[in-house]
Amino acid sequence: MFLSCVCVCVCVCVCQLYETTETGVRLQAEKALVEFTNSPDCLSKCQLLLERGSSSYSQLLAATCLSKLVSRTSNPLPLEQRIDIRNYVLNYLATRPKLAEFVTQALIQLYSRITKLGWFDCQKDDYVFRNVIADVTRFLQDSVEHCIIGVTILSQLTNEINQADTSHPLTKHRKIASSFRDSSLFDIFTLSCNLLKQVSILAFWVIFLAEPYFSDPTSCASTSAAVLVFQSLSDPNNYHEFCRLLARLKSNYQLGELVKVENYPEVIRLIANFTVTSLQHWEFAPNSVHYLLSLWQRLAASVPYVKATEPHLLETYTPEVTKAYITSRLESVCIILRDGLEDPLDDAGLVQQQLDQLSTIGRCEYEKTCALLVQLFDQSAQTYQELLQSTNSSTIDITVQEGRLTWLVYIIGAVIGGRVSFASTDEQDAMDGELVCRVLQLMNLTDSRLAQAGNERLELAMLSFFEQFRKIYIGDQVQKSSKVSTFTVTTHTLLCFRPETITNLKYWGQCEPITSKTLQLLNDLSIGYPLPSVRKLVKLSAVQFMLNNHTSEHFSFLGVNNQSNLSDMRCRTTFYTALGRLLMVDLGEDEDQFEQFMLPLTAAFEAVAQMFSTNTFNEQEAKRTLVGLVRDLRGIAFAFNAKTSFMMLFDWIYPAYMPILQRAIELWYHVPACTTPVLKLMAELVHNRSQRLQFDVSSPNGILLFRETSKMITTYGNRILTIGEVPKDQVYSVKLKGVSVCFSMLKAVLSGNYVNFGVFRLYGDDALDNALQTFIKLLLSIPHSDLLDYPKLSQSFYSLLEVLTQDHMNFIASLEPHVVMYILSSISEGLTALDTMVCTGCCSSLDHIVTYLFKQLSRSTKKRPAAMATDDRFLLIMQQHPEMIQQMLSTVLNIIIFEDCRNQWSMSRPLLGLILLNEKYFADLRNSIVNSQPPEKQQAMHLCFENLMEGIERNLLTKNRDRFTQNLSVFRREVNDSMKNSSYGVNSNDMMS
Repeated sequence: MFLSCVCVCVCVCVCQLYETTETGVRLQAEKALVEFTNSPDCLSKCQLLLERGSSSYSQLLAATCLSKLVSRTSNPLPLEQRIDIRNYVLNYLATRPKLAEFVTQALIQLYSRITKLGWFDCQKDDYVFRNVIADVTRFLQDSVEHCIIGVTILSQLTNEINQADTSHPLTKHRKIASSFRDSSLFDIFTLSCNLLKQVSILAFWVIFLAEPYFSDPTSCASTSAAVLVFQSLSDPNNYHEFCRLLARLKSNYQLGELVKVENYPEVIRLIANFTVTSLQHWEFAPNSVHYLLSLWQRLAASVPYVKATEPHLLETYTPEVTKAYITSRLESVCIILRDGLEDPLDDAGLVQQQLDQLSTIGRCEYEKTCALLVQLFDQSAQTYQELLQSTNSSTIDITVQEGRLTWLVYIIGAVIGGRVSFASTDEQDAMDGELVCRVLQLMNLTDSRLAQAGNERLELAMLSFFEQFRKIYIGDQVQKSSKVSTFTVTTHTLLCFRPETITNLKYWGQCEPITSKTLQLLNDLSIGYPLPSVRKLVKLSAVQFMLNNHTSEHFSFLGVNNQSNLSDMRCRTTFYTALGRLLMVDLGEDEDQFEQFMLPLTAAFEAVAQMFSTNTFNEQEAKRTLVGLVRDLRGIAFAFNAKTSFMMLFDWIYPAYMPILQRAIELWYHVPACTTPVLKLMAELVHNRSQRLQFDVSSPNGILLFRETSKMITTYGNRILTIGEVPKDQVYSVKLKGVSVCFSMLKAVLSGNYVNFGVFRLYGDDALDNALQTFIKLLLSIPHSDLLDYPKLSQSFYSLLEVLTQDHMNFIASLEPHVVMYILSSISEGLTALDTMVCTGCCSSLDHIVTYLFKQLSRSTKKRPAAMATDDRFLLIMQQHPEMIQQMLSTVLNIIIFEDCRNQWSMSRPLLGLILLNEKYFADLRNSIVNSQPPEKQQAMHLCFENLMEGIERNLLTKNRDRFTQNLSVFRREVNDSMKNSSYGVNSNDMMS
C-alpha cells in the first residue's frame, strides 16, 4: 500500500515537472524526484512505477533510474539482481510493444548498459549477458512492432559497446568491445543480412542503425526485396528511410550483383525516376538530397571499373539526375526569395557536401553535363547583363539572376574539380576550358560593379571555383598532356593573380569569409609548385604591388581601427605567410630588399614602442596594433624556412623589438587575445624548422635567444598563476591555451640543437632553471584530467616531457616526490590515450625514465663512486612507490596482448626495462595470465612467455632491445592465435584496475 502511494506521488511529480509552466511547481517536483532516485528502495519503486505508472514520463523516469543503478561503480548491484532486471526489461518490452518511443529507447538503453557492463560476468561457467541473439530472436519472429524493437536493440547495443564512458576504465571498454566483435558481431551481421532478404521495411533499420561495425551491410540484398521496398514508399513515413537505404547501397553490389538479374533495368529505372522526382520537389524533403546524391556518386564512380558485359544503363540515367539537381537549384532561387525561405547557399557545409557528390556524378557522360551548363550559364549571364544595362530593372530580378549564377559557378567549379586524370580525355579538358572562360567573363563583369555594389554569395562561389581549378590545373599534379595545361600557362595570371586578389582584398576587406578564402587561395598558390610558375607570378604587377604596398591604405583588413574583436585579425597571418613565400623567391641575400619589405612592420613596432614609453596611452589601439603586428610577423617567420632569410628576420627583431613583446606579456597576461599571438610568435621564432637557426661559432645569439624565451615563459607563467580560479568553460581560453603554447615554445627551444645548456650551470646563469621551474609550477596547476581532455595541451605537454626525459633527466631526478609522482601518473594515463601521438610520446618518456633507473641501479651494484644526492632521491621514490612502475608494466602488457596496438614498436621499447626492473612482478603477472586460460591452452600460453624472453640478456643495449622487439612481435601474434578460439579471458578485475 505504501509503495502504491509512492507510485502515485511520483507520477504526479513527473507530470508537474514535464507539463507545468510554473517555475515553483517544477522546482518542487524536481526536488521530490531527486529524493526518489537517491532513496535506498529505489529499485523496487522503479519496478512498481513501470507496472502501475500511467504516464510515459513516469516510465521514462523508472528506466533512467534503473540505468543509473546498474552503472554505478561504488556499491554495484549483485549479479542475480542485474540478471533479474535484464529479464524483466526484455519481458516488459515484449508485452508492451507500443510504448512511447522515448520510453522504448530508454529501456533498450538500460538493456544495452546491463549487457555491456556484465559482459565478463559468469554464473555457473556461463556468460549470462552474452545471449544477445537469443534475446533478440523472439522479437524478430513476432509482429512488426516487435521486429522494430529487436533491430533497435541490435543497433543500440553495438553503439553502446562501441562507445567508451568516463566512469569505467578505458582498458575495460576496449576489452569488452574486442570480445563483442570476436564473439557476437558476425552473428548479428548474419542476422541482419537474413532480415534484409525479407520483404519488409525493417531492412532499412538494419542498414542504418547497426552501422558502427558493418562495412557493407547490403551485400546480401536481393532485387525482389528492393522492388517491394519501392512499393512501400507510398507510406510517407518510409520515405526518409528509403533515402538512407539508397545512400548505403555500394557500387560493387549494384554493378556486381544487380546486373546479373533479369529485372535490373526496371530497378535502376525506378531508382532514377524516384531520384529525379525527389530532386525536383526539393522543398518537401531537403534532408534526403544527401542520401540520393551519395548513391549516384557511388554508382558513377564505379563506371570505369565495370567489367560486366550487360549494360549498366548509367549513361542513360546519370545525366537525368545531374540535370534534375542543377535545374532544381536554379528554380529554387526565385521560390526562396518569393516566400522568404531559408537559403541553402547560406549553409556552406551543406553546399560543399552536395557539390562534392555532384562532382563525380557530373563527370559521367560529361559532354551532356557541359552542354547543359553552357546553355544555362549563357542564358542567365545574358539576362543578368541586360538587367544591369537597363535602367528599369528591379532589384529582385537582379538578385534572382545573381542567385542562379551563384549556383552555376559553384557547380562548374565542382565538375571541374571532379576531373580524374586517368579517365579524362583532351575533349573533356577542352570542355573544362569552355566553362572556365565563361566564369572569367562573368568575373570581369562583376568586378566592374564592385565600386557600386557586390554580391557576397556570388563572390564566394567564384573563390570556390578558383580553388577547384587550382587543385586540378595548377601545381605539380597537372598532366603535361592536358590541353588545359597550355591554356593554364597563358591564363594563370588572369585567373589567379589578376586584380581579383587585390580587388577582393580592397572591396571586401571587411567581409571575413571572402577575405579569408581569398587569402587562403593566395597562400595555396604561393607554396611553390611548380617553381617556374611561381617565379613568373612574382614578376606580375599585381604581386609586386602587394609586396610593395602591404598597408591598411590599400588593404583595409590590415587596419587597426573599427575592429570589434582582436580575433578578427587571424587572416593577417595567412596573408603574410603568402607574401613571405613570394618574397623569398628572389630575395637571396638582398638585405636592402628585406628592409624595404619590412618598413610597414617597422613603423608599427615603433608606434607601439612610442605608446609604451608614455604613462598614458590608448590601450585598445595599442592592443590592436600589437596583435596585428605579431600575427604579421608569425606569418613571415613561418614562411622563412631558409637560413639566410630567417637570419635577416632574427637580426631585425632581436634585440631591438624583443623588449616590446616582453612588455606586452607583462601588461596583458590576463588577456589571452593579446598574449596568445605573442606567445605563438615566440614559439615560431625559436622553432628550428629546416635547420634555419644556425648561428656562427662566435655568435652568442643562441644563448641570448634562449634567455629571451626563458624570460617570456617565466613572466607569463608566474603571472597567469595569480589569476585565481577560472570557470571550467573558460579555463582553456583564459589559461590552458597560453600554457600549451609555452610548453610548445620550451620544447622547441630545448630540442633546437642551437644551445649548449651545460653553459648555464657552468657560468651560474639561472635562465634554464627558471624556465624549467616555471614549467613545473604550471604543470602542477593543471588537473590530470585536463591534460588529456584538451588535445593541443596534451600534445604539447607530452612532446615536452619526451625532450625533458631524454636530455634533462637530472632535472627530473631532482624534483620533489609529489612532482615525480604527478609526472609518472600523467605518463601512466597517457599510455592508454586514444591519440597515438600522445601514447607514443608517453612510451618514449617512460623508456627514458626506465633506462635512467636501470643505469643508476647497475652503477650501484658495480660499486662505482656514489651517485649524486638527487639520483639517490629519485631511486628512493621509486623504491617507496614500486606500484607506479608495476602498474605501467601491467598497462603496456595489457595493451600489447588484448588490444589493437597501433604503436607496438614504441610500446616494446620501455617494456624490456620495465620487466628487468620488476622481474618478480612480471613473473606473477605472467602466471596470472597463463592461469586465466582454459587448461588445454595454458601450456601454449606459458611457452609464449618463455619465447618472449628467449635470448634476452639483462641489459638495455640496443642490440638486446632490438631482439626483444622482434620477440615481442612473434609473442603478440602467437598469443592472439592462442586466445582467438578461447571463451576464457583475464579476470575483468585483473589488468583493468
